[in-house]
Amino acid sequence: MLQDKKSETDAERRKALLRRLLSDLSRSNPELYYQSTSQISRLLKDHISDGKSLNGEDRKLMEPLTCRDLEVLLSLH
Repeated sequence: MLQDKKSETDAERRKALLRRLLSDLSRSNPELYYQSTSQISRLLKDHISDGKSLNGEDRKLMEPLTCRDLEVLLSLH
């Protein structure tokens, strides 16, 4: 029961972080809208690995995601 609530909370936090990271990338890369999902996921993965815009806890939550995971999350939004 507690594990289910934690995973729901992690999923919600990932969605919010993904939105924020996409917003950050869009500001620095105006043509991002026209990129493919796979290209955007690679940019996101690099941005997450760079870690400048994420605190330690947020980076820990997002780093395990692969480019494919990010593609799937992007396709759900």
